[in-house]
Amino acid sequence: MQTEINNALKILKQGGIILYPTDTIWGIGCDATNFDAIEKIYKLKQRNESKSLICLVSDLKMLNYYIQNIPKTAYDILKYANKPTTIIYDEPVRVSKNLIANDNTLAIRIVNDGFCNLLIKRLQKPIVSTSANISGQTTPKSFVKIDEQILKGVDYVVNLQHEKNEAKPSSIIKLGNDGSVTIIRK
Repeated sequence: MQTEINNALKILKQGGIILYPTDTIWGIGCDATNFDAIEKIYKLKQRNESKSLICLVSDLKMLNYYIQNIPKTAYDILKYANKPTTIIYDEPVRVSKNLIANDNTLAIRIVNDGFCNLLIKRLQKPIVSTSANISGQTTPKSFVKIDEQILKGVDYVVNLQHEKNEAKPSSIIKLGNDGSVTIIRK
């Protein structure tokens, strides 16, 4: 696994995009602070830039660095979540502007273990995570279902195909300034 982390890290630092196993599904990712790398992902996915992407962080300390005002509700949700949970936060900072949604929000998930967490810790920056498919197509639930166009379009494919089988996307929750909680995806 260490060799794969080193290989992926090299590509990320060079502004490349990778195909990698997250804590949920296979994702396409890059350094969340690199404008050009994020543009490459939008182009590869043929995705409208008005549709925002998810960002992964390694821990609460990193989350606090990129989101200045984390609502107390978020801590409660993260503490009691029994599966990977992505939360949409207001007013992100220190990430590329093309990662931030039109309403000045950013969806972030803390990845607790595995390859993805180690990679983020080594990069010391958040990593973009979006499903490994062309926009509008079905999200592949395993590596073998990833479209050839995606495989050829990334700069590096992490060689851990046996790690993810029939995975599921995370839950997505939006927190309102008024303390409201809206479930976007269960």
